[in-house]
Amino acid sequence: MNYRKITEEDSIHNDLENKSVLEIIKGIHLEDYNALKAIEKVIPELEKVIEKIVSQLNKNGRLFYIGAGTSGRIGVLDASECPPTFGTDPNTVIGVIAGGDKALRNSIEHSEDDFLEGWKELESYNVNSNDFVIGIAASGSTPFVVGSLKKCQENNIPTACICSNPKSPITDYSDYPIEVIVGPEYISGSSRMKSGTSQKLILNMISTTTMIQLGHIKGNKMIDIQITNEKLKDRGCRIIQENLKINYSEAFDLLDKHKSVRNAIESKMTNE
Repeated sequence: MNYRKITEEDSIHNDLENKSVLEIIKGIHLEDYNALKAIEKVIPELEKVIEKIVSQLNKNGRLFYIGAGTSGRIGVLDASECPPTFGTDPNTVIGVIAGGDKALRNSIEHSEDDFLEGWKELESYNVNSNDFVIGIAASGSTPFVVGSLKKCQENNIPTACICSNPKSPITDYSDYPIEVIVGPEYISGSSRMKSGTSQKLILNMISTTTMIQLGHIKGNKMIDIQITNEKLKDRGCRIIQENLKINYSEAFDLLDKHKSVRNAIESKMTNE
């Protein structure tokens, strides 16, 4: 398939080695702003994706992110932050990266070239039609990701993609394609930059909105936050204090008793 590979096009910025620090960071900032404008254009598509994800998770389905390199790392990052932030089971949002956990810290570029390996990874989780799979690939042509979505569609598993090139191969296997066209990178071909930034921002929207819709936020507070350190314990106490209009000491005692912000709030409200 012939398609425009914008992610590989030449940067509009040149002679970078001759620029000052200020000139460089202003140029990068300008391109990051272009990424924000590109995301705004895909908000209608994002709404449809999130509504479908919420529907799938309400059927006890799971959300999978699958990618390679920077895209895979960003997916794993967003997935790993859902349990501490929203109190979800670690198996609710799952990040799959080509090359496995080792690829989180080391570049394993060849691992993305296997068309069926991503599907094998998904099969190890017993992926099924109640789940939702998002393929993340700036180029839109990464075999590890494209092959995964193709097999998902063959097995009636709903799919979406996040890519930075229009009409790329990955969109052929995406029920909900998100083409966020950020333009050539500041450093030609370095899609870890604004393509990666747009992926992170979009995943923020997807996971956060989904979890709000599923009831993990009250007002604007994380009532299912995991209390795993002193900072989070203090935050939990303040959330309880604000919701129940009680003093900090009472909130501390409730959290100590119930070990959960949600349970502390609900127990107090039930007894009133």
